[in-house]
Amino acid sequence: MTAAEPPRRGRARIAGPGEGIGLDELALATRNHGMPLEALRYDVTPPGLHYVLTHYDIPAVDPATWRLEVTGAVARPLRLTLDDLRRRPAVTSRVLLECAGNGRARYEPRPVSQPWLLEAVGCAEWTGTPLAPLLAEAGVAEGAVDVAFTGADHGVERGVEQDYARGLPLAEAVRPEVLLAWAVNGAPLPPQHGAPLRLLVPGWYGMAHVKWLTRIEVLDRPFRGFQNAVAYRLKVHAAQSGEPVTRIAPRALVAPPGWPDFMTRERFLRAGPVALSGRAWSGRAPVTRVEVSTDGAATWTTADLAPADPAHPCAWRAWTLAWTPEPGSHELVVRATDADGGTQPTEQVWNRQGMANNLVQRVPVTVLG
Repeated sequence: MTAAEPPRRGRARIAGPGEGIGLDELALATRNHGMPLEALRYDVTPPGLHYVLTHYDIPAVDPATWRLEVTGAVARPLRLTLDDLRRRPAVTSRVLLECAGNGRARYEPRPVSQPWLLEAVGCAEWTGTPLAPLLAEAGVAEGAVDVAFTGADHGVERGVEQDYARGLPLAEAVRPEVLLAWAVNGAPLPPQHGAPLRLLVPGWYGMAHVKWLTRIEVLDRPFRGFQNAVAYRLKVHAAQSGEPVTRIAPRALVAPPGWPDFMTRERFLRAGPVALSGRAWSGRAPVTRVEVSTDGAATWTTADLAPADPAHPCAWRAWTLAWTPEPGSHELVVRATDADGGTQPTEQVWNRQGMANNLVQRVPVTVLG
């Protein structure tokens, strides 16, 4: 784990000691973008600030000729237009989305891939129709176990040419909150967010929310596509098969207070009272506590956590804490705990793909006298 490894098809590469971000990672970083952390102020993230990850190219999809196929282990295969879907019952849901690789660039050693820091997140309002009634209309066969979702984006990953495709257990796919979405924040999906149709799977990391959706296939066997069987696995050693990445681990973020240094992003504040604030979430169980340290995790104070909103059970939650700092250097640290007892770690729990890293956020702050 300490030496640089040559790139090989079928495995993730680990950066060597002192190896900086490479041009390939910079190319990924310029194609994708995170949410500026000052946007934590918004209950609903504006689409232009919401994080975006595109595996391959943004495909050119004509909504007029686009069709969604529902196939596989069903009694009545379907082929639907966008208008067909829009005529179905529609709901709007506020959903927290987070990329499974969020925090990857903070691992040591660093898995080489999209170099996310902490900004691969957003919480928008998505409009669409529930998936479960559509599957019921198609008539899911007895013995079906998984549902595979395929998008129009096509590329090569670790030597494997593929359409992006992810599978879900049938029990997850038929949850009432799972949507086929055609709009975000009251407007049609923009191209980078999966127009004309994408999948929304609240509580799961972003890899499950397939964009540019073209096909839904019900399977009588577990889905073994690349994005399930090879990518998005929690493992330490290359030879391990690992555990699949599924639901979002608990996380809290603080909206950095004051103003930043251009390069280092160190924050500066005038002395006096300040209201710290941010958001917290978990896809595994409701968040029950947010704690803040102003001394680098030596001591902790419980923040005020906004009540859960029954109208938006899949959204993030706001938290606040009053702080009156003394002049000098401080390090803000924030962590969330959920109802299952999951708490963000203060030391990294490493895996070779850099997935589900919910290590605590640390924000250096200089308070001016």
